[in-house]
Amino acid sequence: MKSIPIPKSKQQLTAAKQTAVGSKVKAIRNNSLVSRIGSKSRWISLIYRTFVYVILIDLAFVFLYPFIYMVTTSLKHPVDLMDFTIKWIPTSMAWENLYYGMKGLQFMTHFNNSALIAVLSVIGQVLSCSFIAYGFARIKFPGREALFFLCMFTMIIPPQTIIVPLFMQYKTMGWLDSVLPLIVPSFFGNGLRGALFIFIFRQLFRGLPWELEDAARVDGCGSFKVYWKIILPLTPPAIVVTTLLSLVWHWNDFFEPSIYLTSEEKFTLPMMLPRLYQSLDTLTGSSFEVFSLPVVMAATFMALLPMLLVYFFLQRYFIQGVERSGLVE
Repeated sequence: MKSIPIPKSKQQLTAAKQTAVGSKVKAIRNNSLVSRIGSKSRWISLIYRTFVYVILIDLAFVFLYPFIYMVTTSLKHPVDLMDFTIKWIPTSMAWENLYYGMKGLQFMTHFNNSALIAVLSVIGQVLSCSFIAYGFARIKFPGREALFFLCMFTMIIPPQTIIVPLFMQYKTMGWLDSVLPLIVPSFFGNGLRGALFIFIFRQLFRGLPWELEDAARVDGCGSFKVYWKIILPLTPPAIVVTTLLSLVWHWNDFFEPSIYLTSEEKFTLPMMLPRLYQSLDTLTGSSFEVFSLPVVMAATFMALLPMLLVYFFLQRYFIQGVERSGLVE
């Protein structure tokens, strides 16, 4: 162990005191420098966060602006529309616009049509896409990767490019002017973006331990029983993501229903929005387009409201499902 030298003379004692004072001054300077560096880092971090929040708020406003405009305009009176000083908040709420919007849409009739197509399509895609994904993820067979590649290839094909042969096929089958062309493909892993849902289920199935499946087979379960009783109940995140995305996309779909449906009583809610202007004069008693704008915005809001409510109640599960299904890292 190293011994500390003991000063013997008065000069040595003075030198030792000066050394100790110098060390203290140096330590104080170092602490002051660290404090200044820390303060500078905090200011840089604060400025960076402020900049990021400003950018995010600006981007969010760009996407939210149409929705905010729709909601505020749907509650305005004609007097507020003519007053240029009133931009967002109306002087009084015109709730009757929602009534006129629902009446113009014939809301309940076409709500039932949209709900029938969307709900049955969701059931079909959850069952068929999960079953197909189970085969791609857990069963080894020749050509599995090639078939999966072809399946994913269908995801990048726009439906507009194959709508003519599909129309001719459904016409031959006598399915036109019915909901069958919109629902039946969903039960075969097709429908709107069916390949994406197969990918989501496959990614989740591949991460499950093989011991579960081996134990079930030892107990005598076949492939379908393993899928139905063991694998599928372990994937609620993928089921929630598929349910919500499929529901929203089928509810908002305008293109395919407008091709296959011709009778107005079978139209969906989005298909009724372009026809709303034909009945506005009767509903509002005004022939001026500017006075009909709140009713149009109210009808649009009512067409979106069911999906907003569904997303509000399933938002937490949807985010958890997206995180666990491999869509985001």
